[in-house]
Amino acid sequence: MYSPQKEVAAMHRFARNLVLSCLSAVALAPALALAATPTEQEVLAPIQALFNGMARYDKNAILAEVQPEGSVALLRNGKVVRMTLAQFADHIKPSKDRIEERIHDPLIRIDDDIAMVWAPYEFLLNGKVVHCGTDVINLVRDNQRWVISGISDNSRNNCPSS
Repeated sequence: MYSPQKEVAAMHRFARNLVLSCLSAVALAPALALAATPTEQEVLAPIQALFNGMARYDKNAILAEVQPEGSVALLRNGKVVRMTLAQFADHIKPSKDRIEERIHDPLIRIDDDIAMVWAPYEFLLNGKVVHCGTDVINLVRDNQRWVISGISDNSRNNCPSS
């Protein structure tokens, strides 16, 4: 039997599901836009894994994505802080604070077994942007797997999201 209330309820469910689907697509769009090709996705994978390891304060997860002897150059307050990637992993000490690094709009360049990613980033502490800048990440393909061989970044505190 026809029921106007059931039809209205069904239309509301349909509209709610449509809105939720659209919101999910919008939320995923930046992640999908990060890499246009499967090879670019492969290059970005160790970077995201590094960021995930940092967020978990997991030194072994960080080291799994890098060449430990690789170089880090962090430009802070007009000075260059240099260390190896192994020292960088040691630098990420466990804390009760939640940390997260996000990149967006990466420029990805690949030539055979080398790659470079240049991307703006935001660094969040407990969900709040505390600094931002640009990451430049060099990668090499070693044993059919992309690994990070070097990182440079700059940092500023006057970020749009802070």
